[in-house]
Amino acid sequence: MMELKVYDIKGKDTGRTIKLSEEIFGIEPNDHAIYLAVKQYMANRRQGTHKAKERGEVKGSTRKIKRQKGTGTARAGAIRNPLFKGGGRVFGPRPRSYAFKLNKKVKRLARKSALATMLKNDQIMVVEAFDFDTPKTKNFVDVLKSLKLDDKKSTFVFVNPNKNVYLSSRNLPKSKVINGLDLNTYAILNAGKLVFTEDAIPEIEAKF
Repeated sequence: MMELKVYDIKGKDTGRTIKLSEEIFGIEPNDHAIYLAVKQYMANRRQGTHKAKERGEVKGSTRKIKRQKGTGTARAGAIRNPLFKGGGRVFGPRPRSYAFKLNKKVKRLARKSALATMLKNDQIMVVEAFDFDTPKTKNFVDVLKSLKLDDKKSTFVFVNPNKNVYLSSRNLPKSKVINGLDLNTYAILNAGKLVFTEDAIPEIEAKF
């Protein structure tokens, strides 16, 4: 079992430690599983609303623009022919979904691999659970300063984030607050510094 120190929101060591599961945080990272999971996440976010007009959709007359033979040039029909300026596009993009399926075991392996990578790079820390009475950005900034994360990218993982904590962090471009159940491979690797509340670790281990 591996252990991490638990800090309070003032950035001070509480003297306690929390044990991390070797089966999750101690595995050998699988880079290909990580690649597939991140690729799926990015693909699922694509809107796929791109559209180009083809010859049947552009504005223009359907009249035959010149006689079939005797002009010395190639045959031509409507002015909307893709070969003419202003004509339709040949085989243009159409609305489509980029989503693809990924097996649950691969996604689970990718999340474990991402957590193991973050731990190996010393990008995980644990703090006591906390909340705010009122939503105030300054309160969250004070926490970041105490943890020396005010100038770094960070993601705080809660079991059930207090609404006031979430609202207090919303205006800060480098920090975010998420529910541990929403943690995915992309969010883990994109965190910069991954800050778990003490009670979130057992929840994460049970989920993964």
